[in-house]
Amino acid sequence: MTTLPKKCNWALSSPMEEHYHDSEWGVPIHDDRLFFEFLVLEGAQAGLSWSTILKKREAYREAFDNFEVSIIAGYDDIKMNKLLSNSGIVRNKLKLNSVVTNARAFLAIQETFGSFDEYIWSFVNGRTLHNAQERAADIPASTHLSELISQDLKKRGFTFVGGIICYAFMQATGLINDHTVDCFRYADIKKTCAD
Repeated sequence: MTTLPKKCNWALSSPMEEHYHDSEWGVPIHDDRLFFEFLVLEGAQAGLSWSTILKKREAYREAFDNFEVSIIAGYDDIKMNKLLSNSGIVRNKLKLNSVVTNARAFLAIQETFGSFDEYIWSFVNGRTLHNAQERAADIPASTHLSELISQDLKKRGFTFVGGIICYAFMQATGLINDHTVDCFRYADIKKTCAD
């Protein structure tokens, strides 16, 4: 009899969350477009469940020009009104406005650092931080580092980037490996980062 690999508890809530957990969550990324996508999605999640946002992910990609920052930075009132009437995404005016604000701030970071990738990975000296939590309950909602990133992003003009959102962003994009140690992905990601 084959034993199924152990996974983080939250991944077992739905097939969609399990697929995201198994294939994306915690995998280090270096793609600016994907970084921006996660900034938007994590900001949209504030006050909602991650499963709600995952269900809307394709609609977000369609609504926001596949997260092409240079296009989003130029959105006008006509486009914003169209977004506000799009039932496929979270129609919160502050959150939607923050996407455009953040696109412009994101472009400024790319201009200054060469890429957002270069900027964000500098906070962890270019290497994934591997936490070693045995239980999901031990994983923090935010840390001193996520608060530092939040403060720096806000200073650079970003909104909807509080410490909790930044921590979730760090987890999603692989700056932190927060799979519990008994989850098969914890060792997978740790090994990948060591290669």
